[in-house]
Amino acid sequence: MNFLKPWQMDSTLMVNKVLNLDKTSWKLTKVGDLAKDISKRVDNPGESEYDRFVSLRNFVAGDIKIKTWEPTENLASSAKAFKAGDILFARRNAYLRRASLVDFDGCCSGDAFVLRENHDKIVPGFLAFLMNSNALWDYANSNAAGTMSKRVKWRDLAEYEFLLPPKDQQAQLAKLLWAMDEVVESEKKSKGNIAKYLEAVSGRVFSKRVLSFGKELPFKVSTENWRGCHLDELCELITDGAHASPKTSENGNPIGTVENMRESEIDVESCRRIGNSDFEYLKRNNCKPIIGDVLFSKDGTIGKTFVFNQNEDLVLLSSIAIIRTNKEVLIPEYCSLMLESPVFITEIEKRKSGTALKRVVLKDIKKFRVNLPSIKFQREISKYLIALKSNISLLDNKIETSQSLQKSLINQVF
Repeated sequence: MNFLKPWQMDSTLMVNKVLNLDKTSWKLTKVGDLAKDISKRVDNPGESEYDRFVSLRNFVAGDIKIKTWEPTENLASSAKAFKAGDILFARRNAYLRRASLVDFDGCCSGDAFVLRENHDKIVPGFLAFLMNSNALWDYANSNAAGTMSKRVKWRDLAEYEFLLPPKDQQAQLAKLLWAMDEVVESEKKSKGNIAKYLEAVSGRVFSKRVLSFGKELPFKVSTENWRGCHLDELCELITDGAHASPKTSENGNPIGTVENMRESEIDVESCRRIGNSDFEYLKRNNCKPIIGDVLFSKDGTIGKTFVFNQNEDLVLLSSIAIIRTNKEVLIPEYCSLMLESPVFITEIEKRKSGTALKRVVLKDIKKFRVNLPSIKFQREISKYLIALKSNISLLDNKIETSQSLQKSLINQVF
C-alpha cells in the first residue's frame, strides 16, 4: 500500500477520496478477540486516585479522542476506571454513535464500555477508528436493546466481525488516519483562536475599551468624540414583524421566522407562504425588510443578527425585529456586529423573559445603550470584524470537508 504524507492529503485525497486497498491478506476477526471490556469499579470517585471523570456529556459523535472531562470532586456515584490508551464506547443511546480514545487516566460513566486493546494483535489506537465506522454502528444499533434508551451489550459488540489487516498495514493505516485527525484538530484550534480574538476585540470595541487593542488593529484607534445614546436615537425604524400568523397558502408569498434565519440570510425556500392580501397588509405595516435593514432574532435563539441584503419580497413574523438605521450616523454592519457582541449579549441576558420560550421585548431593544464612534471608525472596525467572521466561516467549511474525508477514509478501511 502506498499512502500519502499528511501534507499531501489536502491536494490528492480531497480530490479522489479513495484508498486503493488490497484486502486479500486481511482476516475476518471479532472485536472480542482484539479487546476486553474492563469493569474496574470506583465506588467513591470524589475520594479516589482519579481527578477526571468522563460523563456521556463529554462524548462528541465522530471525535476520535475525548477532549473534555469533569472533576471527580463531590462525585459520589460509582464509576468505571480507565487508563490512557483505552477506548470508551457509550453503550446507551447507541444511535448517537459515540466512541473515543482517551489519552489520560480517569473514571467514566457506567453507561460506557472501557475497551482495552490487545496490542499483540492490534496496534495502539487502531480500534478507535473501527469504533467510528458506519458498519460497526449499524451493527451496534441493530443489536441495542431496551425501551426508553436502548443499550448495547458487550457480548453482542464482541461478536462483531470485520476484516483486520496485518499489523504492518495497521500501522500504516493508523498513521494516515491519525494524520487526518490532526488536520481536523488543527483546523478546529485555528477556528477557536480566531473566535476568541473576535470576541475579545468586539468586547472592547463595543464597551469603548478598544484602546487596549489599538496596537493590534490595522488602523488608528481613538475614542475621542464618541457619544453615548440609545439605539432608537440612531434608527429610522425599530419594529416587530407580524404578531399574528396569517393563514398559509401553497402558492403564496414567503413569511420568515427565526427558524428561517441562516448565518447571513433568510432561507426563502424554507419559509411558509401566505396569501396575497395578507402579504400586502403586512408590507404596509412595516413587516417587510428592505436591503440594509438589520434583522435581530428576539425570540428563541435570541441575538442572532445580520444585515439584510437579499432582493426578496418577503415579510417577517414578530420573532424577528427589523432595525432600520439612520446611515448618516450608524451604518448597518456596525449595528449588526454591535448587537451580537459580548457587551450586548450580556444586556440581552439581563432582559430575557418568558418560561417555555425566552424573548426580549422591543422597548428594551430600543433602549440599548450605544457608545457611538465616528462613521469612519465604524466602517474600519466593521470591515475588520467581518473579515474575522469570514475566516471563521471558511474554517467551518474546511472542518466539515476534512471530517467528511476522515469519515470516508475510515469507512473504506472498515
